[in-house]
Amino acid sequence: MRVLGRGGVEVSPLGFGAAGIGNLYTPVDDEQAHEAVRAAWQRGIRYFDTAPHYGLGLSERRLGAGLREYDRAAFTVSTKVGRRLEPADGTGDDLAHGFAVPARLRRVWDFGADGVRRTLEASLERLGLDRVDVVCLHDPDDHAEQAFREAYPALERLRSEGVVGAIGAGMNRTEMLTRFVRDSDVDVVLCAGRYTLLDQSAAHELLPEAAARGVSVVIGGAFNSGLLAAPGAAATYDYGRAPRELVERARRLAAVAERHGVTLRAAALAFCAAHPAVTTVLAGARSAGEVHDCADQFTTRIPPAFWYDLHTTDLLPKAPRPHHTDTDTPHDE
Repeated sequence: MRVLGRGGVEVSPLGFGAAGIGNLYTPVDDEQAHEAVRAAWQRGIRYFDTAPHYGLGLSERRLGAGLREYDRAAFTVSTKVGRRLEPADGTGDDLAHGFAVPARLRRVWDFGADGVRRTLEASLERLGLDRVDVVCLHDPDDHAEQAFREAYPALERLRSEGVVGAIGAGMNRTEMLTRFVRDSDVDVVLCAGRYTLLDQSAAHELLPEAAARGVSVVIGGAFNSGLLAAPGAAATYDYGRAPRELVERARRLAAVAERHGVTLRAAALAFCAAHPAVTTVLAGARSAGEVHDCADQFTTRIPPAFWYDLHTTDLLPKAPRPHHTDTDTPHDE
């Protein structure tokens, strides 16, 4: 287990991203979701990340149900605030937001102090828990000033009151995450899709700043929404159809990995985990099979020659070569 920032909250090096069991893209039934959570537990995963946004609360309900059989002191849960759920007319579905669920609720952007508490209380009810360990501001991209002026101080108060153990922000824009690292006292930032084999923009400022200031980084979107898991013509990138040039780049990366006897999935996870500023990597999964595959890939040792080949081509031109000194890491120095 590793510690997030200075707050003492522990997480496993590999975390379970619960958007998939909230019916991301396609439906998942309750039993399949429960088996996914159980498989994560069996593989030693003790950090579980969710949000009200994921399936209009379905992810939180299913995650809470799946974790109910385990000792509460033995796992860490993070959820998010910024999107408050309200009743809707119930017609149609939520596929416009990426989730195959009925539109019985609607999202309301709310980074007000009262909204933070109300959103967290609703999350606790859906999860069936008396507390969560980590709360992050979720995608405050277009609400920066209210997020810094109202929502962030509300999270600070919740932390000082002992309601939550660690606070932070989660999004896929590195500039604002860097501002949180520099201008606030967050414990953690969750960076989605901006430190991968296809996009290393987080390495320019965010990761060095976080390392210098003792802020933990959680990496999400290690597969860039699927492209690095299965680089085909129909692959998704950043929740949309992958551009042709990125599909071709991913295929070239996969070919190098194959030459070295590893999968592109294993290399993608190892790359994210290797940076010294990164505390844990979230892997999204919607089934027990996907969980086991992620765990297998995460524990695969990547030959140093693989990284050398990437750095002597244009496939990874400027990113720092992955390195780590921990004995539990899944790759060579």
